[in-house]
Amino acid sequence: MTNLYPIFISMGIGVLGIIFVWILAKRILSKDPGTEKMIQISNAVHEGAMAFLFREYKSIAIVVVIVFVILFFFVDKKTAFAFVFGALCSVSAGYIGMSIATRSNCRTAQAASRSYNEAIGVAFPGGAVMGTSVVSIGLLGLSLAFLTIILIEKRLQPDQTTAIVEAVRMIAGFSMGASLVALFGRVGGGIYTKAADVGADLVGKVEKGIPEDDPRNPAVIADNVGDNVGDVAGMGADLFESYIGAIVSGMVIAAAPNPRIDIKGVMLCLLISAWGIVSSTIGIFFVRTDEKSDPQKALNKGMTASAVLLAIGAFVLTVSWYGNIQFFWAVLSGLIAGMIVGYVAQYYTSGKAVATIANSSKTGPATVIIQGTAIGMKSTALPIIGIAIATIVSYKTAGIFGVALSAIGMLSITGMTVAVDAYGPIADNAAGIAEMAGMGPEVRKRAEKLDAIGNTTAAIGKGFAIGSAALTALALFVAYGQSARLDILNAMDSRVVAGLFIGGIVPFLFCAMAMQAVGRAAFSIVEEVRRQFREIKGLMEGKAMPDSSKCVDITTKNALKEMMLPGIMSVLFPLAIGIILGIEALGGFLVGSLITGVPLAVMLANSGGAWDNAKKYIEEGNLGGKGSDAHKASVVGDTVGDPYKDTAGPSLNILLKLMAVVSLVFVPLILRLHGLLMSLF
Repeated sequence: MTNLYPIFISMGIGVLGIIFVWILAKRILSKDPGTEKMIQISNAVHEGAMAFLFREYKSIAIVVVIVFVILFFFVDKKTAFAFVFGALCSVSAGYIGMSIATRSNCRTAQAASRSYNEAIGVAFPGGAVMGTSVVSIGLLGLSLAFLTIILIEKRLQPDQTTAIVEAVRMIAGFSMGASLVALFGRVGGGIYTKAADVGADLVGKVEKGIPEDDPRNPAVIADNVGDNVGDVAGMGADLFESYIGAIVSGMVIAAAPNPRIDIKGVMLCLLISAWGIVSSTIGIFFVRTDEKSDPQKALNKGMTASAVLLAIGAFVLTVSWYGNIQFFWAVLSGLIAGMIVGYVAQYYTSGKAVATIANSSKTGPATVIIQGTAIGMKSTALPIIGIAIATIVSYKTAGIFGVALSAIGMLSITGMTVAVDAYGPIADNAAGIAEMAGMGPEVRKRAEKLDAIGNTTAAIGKGFAIGSAALTALALFVAYGQSARLDILNAMDSRVVAGLFIGGIVPFLFCAMAMQAVGRAAFSIVEEVRRQFREIKGLMEGKAMPDSSKCVDITTKNALKEMMLPGIMSVLFPLAIGIILGIEALGGFLVGSLITGVPLAVMLANSGGAWDNAKKYIEEGNLGGKGSDAHKASVVGDTVGDPYKDTAGPSLNILLKLMAVVSLVFVPLILRLHGLLMSLF
């Protein structure tokens, strides 16, 4: 058992992280929730969000059961149980984070009535609950599943090294379970949030000329629910599976016999990730502000502190414990690449880039769309170059295993990354509650300032998620190649070329399906909001209340229906390519999807974020302020950008990793069925 102590350390750190979550949650819930009206609005958002989550998880459970049966009977029983456990851990993290986030919103609004500093002191810890839950439950669940399979294997195979290698092979199922939940969660949450947002804006702001979050708008509650199901539960599940995928890919590569089985390398993946939780937790305490300080700088300080602490710990682990400084450079290259991707996203969704888009609104919505699209395209250059350099550095210093370590380095501070991202929707909800509860212009102004910063922090979170997709999917692809005994992809092989082309179109097809789903769901909301304004007498005058629950129900049904096809597609495509065309074509398919998918995801996320902040820049009083022609043009840009940044873009990175891990897990079945198919011809 001496070789297994790193597993116990990672489990212990996971437990401590969950205890920290409990302390944070208790502290948040002790804050003043505000007036009875504020509590009523917050409860409506909370109930709507939790109801959506429950119905979404019921839908996902059907797919999980089907995949479990296939794995159990045709692949491996222990892999099947690891798959279910991974899905359950992802669901648990999402439930905890969403539960606290939807209770933090009214407390943030009430804190904003006292001071701006107090407001961020509630909103950020609310996001930190989600961030710490993701990494703590992820690492604890993975370590527990890994240890359990090792102990079962040791009863069948006394040699501990063999037992660990077999357990690593089966633990890929855990990653697949997390990825499947993440894709459905991200797509379903993304369709919900953007359908409600687009529907509320098109009728409320554009047609009726009423403010954002006006209580007369029937879609406002659904919009606030959507902020949580998209950017709290959705983003949490997204980075949960990225985090797990990076660790598992490193473990699989280290345990491969080519060039040698490296059990210590397997454990290094767990130890670096465990230290990442400690680094992120300490980094949370660096986020401190006062009334005069810039909260964006405070959030950046927390992110930087986490990254520096991770680098120090990784150096100690790789040099003192493992005994190879080359591994440290691989970890550091991924960490730096992650920071580059995140801060480039911040640059292109704030400051001069946003002002440029806002200025283009003076000539109408068409120029807003052109400028935002161009900025999104331009924003792909530095992140992709950074990822490319990290790939070269990590491979040169530590070989194929180094690429996986690079992904782990990027994702080890996921706790802080998710905290910074989940803070945004809490601030957005607080601004909505301030408007609906009539708390006054000063409170609304403070909450809107928090919300604007939240849009930028969300862009950083999406940047990390997308950047990690590149390295994690690449590492999973390498693990797939090792499992399938695919030493090299021959670019002159027609099957590989066919796979490259087919893989290259999948991200575009997936995005088209996701955005059309938002359009169809938004159309239903627009029709319902128009109907209520038309039929409920006194609604526009503020003498009657809208039927908000109807919009919540319509959005939920549409999102759950629309999420199924893109989710199922991501599982079936790699299986179909592998079974029909073979493992070489599937290798080309995975590479093709990665090459087009990562830049497309960066472009969509950054264009959407820039359009959103350009609208808020005008709403602050620039270029005529709210109600001006420039503002109306910017609202159109923001509406186009909504499904870009919150549905299609962030869902893409999960698609890439899920297709890679499906290929890895189903290699034995793909080889058997392809051989059977070829024998028929």
